[in-house]
Amino acid sequence: MSKYHFAVFIGRFQPLHIGHQHVIREALKQAERVIVLIGSSNIARDFANPFTFEERKEMIHRVFRHEMATERLIVEPLEDNLYNDSAWIASVQRTITDIILEYGNNHGFHTSGINDFKVALAGFGKDATGFYLKRFPEWESIQIGSQFGTFNASNIRAAYFQPLPLIPTRGLDDQVAGFLEEYMLTEEFKRRVYEQQYLIDYRKTYGKGPFLTADACVTQSGHVLLIRRGKEYGHGLLALPGGFVNENEQIRDASVRELKEETKISDRKGEIPPSMLASFITGSELFDHPKRSLRGRIVTTAYRFVLPDSKELFTVKGSDDAEHADWYRLGDLEPQVFFEDHWSILQKMIGF
Repeated sequence: MSKYHFAVFIGRFQPLHIGHQHVIREALKQAERVIVLIGSSNIARDFANPFTFEERKEMIHRVFRHEMATERLIVEPLEDNLYNDSAWIASVQRTITDIILEYGNNHGFHTSGINDFKVALAGFGKDATGFYLKRFPEWESIQIGSQFGTFNASNIRAAYFQPLPLIPTRGLDDQVAGFLEEYMLTEEFKRRVYEQQYLIDYRKTYGKGPFLTADACVTQSGHVLLIRRGKEYGHGLLALPGGFVNENEQIRDASVRELKEETKISDRKGEIPPSMLASFITGSELFDHPKRSLRGRIVTTAYRFVLPDSKELFTVKGSDDAEHADWYRLGDLEPQVFFEDHWSILQKMIGF
């Protein structure tokens, strides 16, 4: 008889490797069902997160076909919330509760909640990625030792995303290796190869920082002003207007300058002067997560601009580093199309 009704394993699986598989298999020995939550499921592809939720679920399915078919292994997405740990914890709790209520009674109606079920969190307890094991004291813990040395998914990505890619078969199941062989033929693979070289060259040229930037979070009548990146790195992704602070420039002034340069924001009288734009600022917030950018340590201050409600939104036009600038309805936005952490900044600044 299993010790637990459910075990929970949280990870990004970029890609799934034999260390992850070891945790899942050990958890399956101790629990009737294992829930795998795939993190970073709501962000755009980049070198650190090259595979979508569906692609990572496919990797797991190729290795654990029987377990998923018999519903002993349940795989669900988990969204990041970079600047709100409490929201992330609440999301985990809600997701696990919903899954337990659905599967714990064989998809039937359930009225007694989850208190009748024994739940445990599984993971590498001594690894930095196992931080979440301490975030949920209401559940027990299954700490599983690593059996496969010191490699991690970062090492695999570094070897794989190259012009002459290496698939480290000693660290991957044959099924996952086969998936990566197929993936090499896609345009997304080529983009990640470019990104890895770009990041290497960027750090050689500019160092790892810290660097200082300013962003503008501008809303008007239920819309937010966004640019579409024109630069090759992150090309086509949505972002807040912004950029690096000049040597002799105040951060607030940099935010106004970048807003003007990238959007040419105008009212009926023409381009709005800096002093008037600055008058719309209602607040600011620092965003300094150490891993908010793959380019290096980039600290940004975002300024909140609230423009007067109007039937006709101020006119904008992409310029400078922006391929395009436009107003977007707040209710239409999806996180997967945003550059770096700009979705998380937007969430924090306007209270999504």
